[in-house]
Amino acid sequence: MKVLITGVNGFVGKNLFSYLIDRGFKVLGTDLYNTPLQGDLTDETFVFGQLSEMSFDAIVHLGGIVEIQKTIENPFLCYKINDLGTLNVLELAARNRVKRFIYASSANVFGLPIRLPVRETTPFNPRTPYDHSKVIGESLVNSYYLHRSVPTVILRSWKLYGEHDNPNSAIPKFIEACLEGKKIFLHNAGTDVTDPVYIQTYCEIIELCLLKEQAVGEAFNVGGGKKYSIREIAERIRFLMKSKSKLYDLPSRSSVELEPMKSYPSITKIRKRLGYSSEYDLDEGLKRTIVWFTRHQKTVIERSL
Repeated sequence: MKVLITGVNGFVGKNLFSYLIDRGFKVLGTDLYNTPLQGDLTDETFVFGQLSEMSFDAIVHLGGIVEIQKTIENPFLCYKINDLGTLNVLELAARNRVKRFIYASSANVFGLPIRLPVRETTPFNPRTPYDHSKVIGESLVNSYYLHRSVPTVILRSWKLYGEHDNPNSAIPKFIEACLEGKKIFLHNAGTDVTDPVYIQTYCEIIELCLLKEQAVGEAFNVGGGKKYSIREIAERIRFLMKSKSKLYDLPSRSSVELEPMKSYPSITKIRKRLGYSSEYDLDEGLKRTIVWFTRHQKTVIERSL
């Protein structure tokens, strides 16, 4: 199977590209920069020209803006890239008659959940433009499944972490602080609650969705199977790194996020439908992530500037 990955230079894209190659897949990647298939997914000339001429059996759509603060500052750009880009790639999938279209959605569609644990049927409750863009994206995906017969899969992931993670994301920031003996800053005093997912686990799930017909037409919650507060994750990193860095509480990042985000999923559906199980618990995933960031500290710091 030949797979086209959008957003291949991002955190998930880099890991998924290597993972699928190692698993024997043929892989193409596209992004805005540093790739032979370089272009803008909102540009119809690029999508229905250069991309359409490529041969591929499946698309994993990762491309888009993921930095929540940027989407709050510029909602128009958020919806243009995240939703118009998704629409174009869906149309590409329909025209090229792909065998699978996997959409990287987010737990953020649920916002502050109405009830816990979050199930696939829990009502959406988006807060930020990023959250809303993912709700719109899911609607587009479902429409193309129903009306254009595109074999789609939606993955709603909780907190992804691992090698190549955005240096401005929480876990890389905690690791960097511990490496340099600096304070660890916690928005909302670290009271947000999530269910961390190690990136290799997420790649394994994408492979299952590429291969298993039971995935088609479905949306799946993706979690590691155990909830943690952000403070607990920071304390775990500090312990594993034997660091003396102190925790320092900060207010929320924005007025939209004043109330702490406490969200964790039920993963019963993905376990039963796809046979999913993770070999990485939080400590194992964090250890691997710490090793990678320690080896690449200088490069990571430069990327964050």
